[in-house]
Amino acid sequence: MKRNLLLTGALLMVAVVVAACASQGGSASDYTSVADSLRGAGVTIASGGEVSQPFFSGKGQAITVNGEQVQIFEYADEAAAEADAARVSADGSTVGTTMITWVATPHFYRSGKVIALYLGDDATVLKALETVLGPQFAGR
Repeated sequence: MKRNLLLTGALLMVAVVVAACASQGGSASDYTSVADSLRGAGVTIASGGEVSQPFFSGKGQAITVNGEQVQIFEYADEAAAEADAARVSADGSTVGTTMITWVATPHFYRSGKVIALYLGDDATVLKALETVLGPQFAGR
């Protein structure tokens, strides 16, 4: 009986940890939900038009978040977004075979079928992106 209680308690703890880890990812899964969620996070955003990066295959849209440019790349599905994200080095200095010298500190985020790229160090923008998209997967 004691053993069953211990086993049940251990399984319950594992379930709680798994649920907590799963909830750390962002809730935004496409361009519209990113924009809406950022507004909900209390920052001002404005559309900046189309943007492209030679190393990302997703459709890119620039937005300004509290005056800072953020590039949002939307993919057909999560697998395509994950494939491009997997090519980014941990520090963001290379994507695939492309070595990049950024004009500011790179921060890469991914949630659902979206990859976001922010170059800068504005604490409010970083916090809003992390709230909406989850922790950065690459960058400094």
